[in-house]
Amino acid sequence: PPRTYDSFKHKAYRSYDSDTLKYTVETFLLSKVRCYLTKIWVQDPARQIRKATADWEKNLQKPKKMAEQIPEAALVINGSGYWSPQYPDVPEPYLGNVEDYYYTPWGSLTVTDGTVYRNLELLPYSGLTLEADGLHMYAGEENEAVLARNPSQTWSFYEQCPMIRQGEVLTPGDWTFAGRNARRTVIARMDRNNYLILTVTNKGGAGLSLYRVNEFFLEQFDAEWVYNLDGGPSSALLCRKKGKKTLVAAWKAGQKIVDIMAFTELLEENN
Repeated sequence: PPRTYDSFKHKAYRSYDSDTLKYTVETFLLSKVRCYLTKIWVQDPARQIRKATADWEKNLQKPKKMAEQIPEAALVINGSGYWSPQYPDVPEPYLGNVEDYYYTPWGSLTVTDGTVYRNLELLPYSGLTLEADGLHMYAGEENEAVLARNPSQTWSFYEQCPMIRQGEVLTPGDWTFAGRNARRTVIARMDRNNYLILTVTNKGGAGLSLYRVNEFFLEQFDAEWVYNLDGGPSSALLCRKKGKKTLVAAWKAGQKIVDIMAFTELLEENN
């Protein structure tokens, strides 16, 4: 029989409990590599999952710096992959020059706080959106159909980054990127209100392949979907204790990045 997550030797690292936001962060070893598993419940995901970004086409920023835009953030992770002089690998179907995409996130569609910053209509969208009923994953959907759902935010990485949907593995079996052992930030949706984040470090090894991460989620959880956000030195996990103002890094990003995903309480003035 498959192992249950409870059969792993794990320990509590941080927890947060309020009427509108609850999360637990636990640490455990997966194939001898140190990982963090964060279990999150939000009352109203459309208002409690937030995005902050670096300056479009201008720069990158550290996650903690971007989190200053969302002072009520209780939990923060890194988000989209991005292009820069250090990571200039823009696929051929993208129009224009490589430099046109520097300091912007991957993906044919970019929406931040309801504003569309990029819409390459001829390229299908693969990535995450935040909609009225929470986070959604798209794997090659037409941009027009995605925009018709009025997403307030998007996060995106490689088009192959949708990993699992309803128990079906979507990760290409011959993808070199997926087969490497690396630091990872992987998010899964259990239902409208509940999400999981697996943060894979390089303690105990170089990290894990996406294939090993897929095995973990298939064995342990019945997730609606699983998606690979940016990883490697971009991977970050920041937590704040209830009643405290400072975010503390459970896992600190090794470089500046393009955007973050934050989880907050539901503010009273928004009720």
